[in-house]
Amino acid sequence: MFILSRQARTALIVLGLTVPLSAQSQESAHGHGQRQSDHANAAAPASPYAGQQDRSIKSLSADDISELQKGGGWGMAKAAELNGIPGPAHLLELSDDISLSADQKAAIVALYEQMKMDAIKEGANLIAAERALDDAFKVGGLTEPVLKALLQAIADRQSRLRFIHLATHLKTPAILSPAQIERYNKLRGYDG
Repeated sequence: MFILSRQARTALIVLGLTVPLSAQSQESAHGHGQRQSDHANAAAPASPYAGQQDRSIKSLSADDISELQKGGGWGMAKAAELNGIPGPAHLLELSDDISLSADQKAAIVALYEQMKMDAIKEGANLIAAERALDDAFKVGGLTEPVLKALLQAIADRQSRLRFIHLATHLKTPAILSPAQIERYNKLRGYDG
């Protein structure tokens, strides 16, 4: 439990961020109830972020970095995938089950290889941008204009990376028959 100063409560009210306080926390907020020493003895609940302070880049897990470094999808193409537009990686995984011809498979492999190469490059750029943000907070003295520029760089790289994955999905239907797309979606569990 924490105690808000009058100034902090006023700021929260102005921002519209207040939540109803329990009777006990209202007493504490007004200086009644538990003594200050009682609060010091209470263990603070662990943050869901506990342990993440040891990450090399605080906003990216080791799995996130690995996925970006290998050109993986990182969930960026769900808008296409879950709306019935197949992706090349999963098409290759299911190639026998959806009866891809040799020409179809070669075309999908070419799409996949280009996507992977582009995604690895842009993934490295995103990792570097996240590292720059992390370093800026670590060093200190960060200003709002610099923060805004760092965040814009991250957003631009995320956008480019997502475009790479989604644009590749857009190219697969021209390679497949409607029956193959339907079979793919059924095998992936998207048949409703």
